[in-house]
Amino acid sequence: MSEGEVSREETGSKGRYSIVVDGHEAELTYSRLGATQVIADHTGVPDALSGRGVGLKLVERLVADARAEGFKIVPLCPFVNAMRRRHPDWADAFKV
Repeated sequence: MSEGEVSREETGSKGRYSIVVDGHEAELTYSRLGATQVIADHTGVPDALSGRGVGLKLVERLVADARAEGFKIVPLCPFVNAMRRRHPDWADAFKV
């Protein structure tokens, strides 16, 4: 993974997206509910990356993967839920 690129790793029913910017790592964690649903449960962005759109980049990748792979996102994480509300064009990717 090169710096500034979102990567995804998954082990069993748990997974995470991560990105490293200027040596700082941000992540979005999730849990799978079978093949059709993913619970986005936490987004963590270090203070050093605050306000730089890093969290949004993680959610954008989650939405892109949901569309490509046919699963729905359950936005338990407050940040993911806030991004969902700001982007009504993402409604097809969410189960609320």
